[in-house]
Amino acid sequence: MEELLLEYLPILIFLGVAIVLAVLFVVGALLVAKQNPDSEKLSPYECGFEPFEDTRGQFDVRFYLVAILFIIFDLEVAFLFPWAVSLGTIGLFGFWSMVVFLGVLTVGFIYEWKKGALEWE
Repeated sequence: MEELLLEYLPILIFLGVAIVLAVLFVVGALLVAKQNPDSEKLSPYECGFEPFEDTRGQFDVRFYLVAILFIIFDLEVAFLFPWAVSLGTIGLFGFWSMVVFLGVLTVGFIYEWKKGALEWE
């Protein structure tokens, strides 16, 4: 059991050093830096003017829908690159696995298109 715990000792030392350095840097910045905020710095926004309206305004759900669709199809491209690089080594099974994956995503894309999720009114 002691041998197992000794394997974690370098990680604990690293975490200890990281925490000590982080605390030293924050305390050092507080001691050395000039702490004299003016009224503009304390305003709601650092740009210097008050907000035009309430910041808790509701967004249209289509913003979120477009964002989710972007993430889905962006991940598709992220899977395509390593697949294309290793296509020679993964063989026919890897090729058809990706064809099925792309087929499922294409069906989902067509479904979203037909439902009108991509149209902006």
